[in-house]
Amino acid sequence: MKILFLSSWFPNKLEPTNGNFVQRHAEAVAMKHDVEILHTIGDFDQKETYVFDDKVINGIRTLVIYYKNSSNPVQNFIRRIKAYKMGFAKMQKPDLVHANVLHNNMLFAVYLKKKFKIPFVVTEHWTALQHQNLSKTSEKIKRIAKYIANNASYILPVSENLLSSLRSIGIETQMKVISNVVNTEVFDIKQGQESETVKFLHVSSLIPRKRPNQIIETVHKLKQNGSNVSLEIGGDGDTGTLIDLVKKLNAESYISVFGEISYAEVANKMQASDCFILFSDNETQGCVILESYACGKPVIATAVGGVPEFVKPGLGVLIEKANESELYQSIESFVNHKMNLQKPEVLRKFVLDNFSKESICTQFTAIYNQVVK
Repeated sequence: MKILFLSSWFPNKLEPTNGNFVQRHAEAVAMKHDVEILHTIGDFDQKETYVFDDKVINGIRTLVIYYKNSSNPVQNFIRRIKAYKMGFAKMQKPDLVHANVLHNNMLFAVYLKKKFKIPFVVTEHWTALQHQNLSKTSEKIKRIAKYIANNASYILPVSENLLSSLRSIGIETQMKVISNVVNTEVFDIKQGQESETVKFLHVSSLIPRKRPNQIIETVHKLKQNGSNVSLEIGGDGDTGTLIDLVKKLNAESYISVFGEISYAEVANKMQASDCFILFSDNETQGCVILESYACGKPVIATAVGGVPEFVKPGLGVLIEKANESELYQSIESFVNHKMNLQKPEVLRKFVLDNFSKESICTQFTAIYNQVVK
């Protein structure tokens, strides 16, 4: 089939990692289908009204259109939809549109359905539509999400937790959970060098709800109390405050902070670590959990959002949100070999069976075949 991916979030020159999980879905689907990607985004620094960036990325034609952003949200929305229309005119007509994120951008998928009779499905990732965040999410956002979703042929949330949240706001379209995908060629088991130090890793956007400061402070406390531990922590967020915290604690010899790194470099760090820590206040799924498993590494993670669906007994340990003493105890248990964990090959097989490109492509294809008959 010819599949057009539209997404409210997608990697671009302004936000290189934003929505990279959508890009990985598209690459998985491209194993069996003819895929093109169309994305639009506003740029405040742009002089021209529209700039077209038309490339082939990882074998997929990817058209990103930048429109001149302004302080007027109505004008921005009009320019965005016009950009989508101009972009669509340059693409081959698809059999199906695979939309991503029930943001007002995806009103364009509704437009394509009504004007050209092209059906669409939506993969949903958005934490704003999770139970614990619904009270803070505006009624307008929920109303638009519901309208788009009820025009779709299928909604494909990345976790059961998110599925039940979408049902609670009145979305009646049929749904099926299809997870984020893991590139199991990049994320693979590699034998690291033996070390007496137990190495922990955290990679994220480093925003406050990921609680990077508390991870640093907990590892520091363990080291002070005699545990032979180290931590690598970083990502594409504010590393400056973390570096300052490490210096303040005099912890530079065993805690290192790094900035934005490539997908392959994340895999290298996972392969060199012993355990991944995720101490978030909320996650729709937590792709890093599955990437860690694919490298044969267990996780310590908070039982929030969709995380408990993926941290099974033997693969990792769940702890309470914001509970630093529980984080401390779990790290200490791991260091002292008091956790009952499966072998690395078992962790990897869990990912290969359920979240590899091949598996996700097969799951999406089954849905496409139901929609396009």
